[in-house]
Amino acid sequence: MNAPERIALRGDLLDFVDRPARADPDSPAVRWLPDHWLLIEAGRIVGAQPAAPGEGWTRIDHAGRLILPGFVDTHVHSPQLDVIGSWGAQLLDWLETYTFPSEQRFADPGQAERGSNAFCDALLAHGTTSAVVFPTVHKVSVDALFDAASARGMRMIAGKVLMDRNAPESLRDDVDGAEGQCEALIARWHGRGRLAYAVTPRFAPTSSDAQLAMAGRLLARHPGLYMQTHVAENPAEVQWVAELFPQARSYLDVYERFGLLNERAVLAHGIWLDDADRALLQARGAQIAHSPTSNLFLGSGLFGWAAAEDAGVAISLASDVGGGTSLSMIRTMAAAYQIQALAGTKLSAWALLHAATRGAAAALGLPHEIGSFEAGAMADVCVWDWAVGPVATRRQQIATRLHEKVFAWMTLADERNLVETWVAGRRRYARGGG
Repeated sequence: MNAPERIALRGDLLDFVDRPARADPDSPAVRWLPDHWLLIEAGRIVGAQPAAPGEGWTRIDHAGRLILPGFVDTHVHSPQLDVIGSWGAQLLDWLETYTFPSEQRFADPGQAERGSNAFCDALLAHGTTSAVVFPTVHKVSVDALFDAASARGMRMIAGKVLMDRNAPESLRDDVDGAEGQCEALIARWHGRGRLAYAVTPRFAPTSSDAQLAMAGRLLARHPGLYMQTHVAENPAEVQWVAELFPQARSYLDVYERFGLLNERAVLAHGIWLDDADRALLQARGAQIAHSPTSNLFLGSGLFGWAAAEDAGVAISLASDVGGGTSLSMIRTMAAAYQIQALAGTKLSAWALLHAATRGAAAALGLPHEIGSFEAGAMADVCVWDWAVGPVATRRQQIATRLHEKVFAWMTLADERNLVETWVAGRRRYARGGG
């Protein structure tokens, strides 16, 4: 279906012009335009205005609904929809019992295609329009994921998972073969449309020194690539890394030694870090993809948001499905609030929402494209009901201040509140299939 070139969406527009303070409910970084028309032309945002536009615009009236930029999920595993909500394991047991068997199935091209299409559709049905994704070690899984994202116009960052040890034989690669496959994937996909390649060592224990060195060479050889991996998620994992890499000062230092830390590095979790680690992250411009539902579900620990932010480390939010319990970034924000409350830090709705939109975009080096309603940005837009059901409806009726309304929405809403998802000016999801 061809989308009209000039579209106007009416609703309550909310985005950010800057990073809000952690606990300021009246932050000047919030841009709030109630009952405005968002103007979209040729897939990009061109502005907003209180009056309806004239002839030549396709007007879609969502008066009384909340309109946000599409969410950015900075760490999620496309093959792990099949294991979400599995019982009774912490990180290392989880990998052996659930994750690795699920990922082995993506060696089959048909399964990789079906799984990737289902995954991308599920993201859109949760209001996520951009994501940083782990497929599997199989080249076909990367091709299938990029194909699915490209067909939907999504901003997708992904790459072949690298694992040459401490994994089932069917999920292990070798250094030379993996390097050749990565080069072919980079040549085919990186910079094509809205796609970008990420060098993707799963985590330090499943890559040899030789493979981590190869990953560093890829980054040096191809400026502009991303790097994604896991770091310091679980105490047993941290101890294992110390045994495997006794020369490294810390888990994070393993990646530093192989040239993997830069401003395009996305490191999931980062719970068990110290001050020196945080200083290194800040110096390299790398970000932590905080994955709160996963951290709670697997019993991994409480991420230190305040310590990271005070050290100047960029923080984005991530679902980490299937360790995480939902692709919903609203549920992710609510869980992040609860974790920080346990850790003694109060986060505003603005801090959380920023980390899932403009903050994540900035950390990825993409603030010009995603995460806000700035003129020229891609029209990745989601329309939400403020309330679904009697409890949320009552809560919204008595809320007075904007922060109160948004925080209640963030606490009580989920994907059932989603009305429409637009990607680059095209409607890619509508509730009820309309």
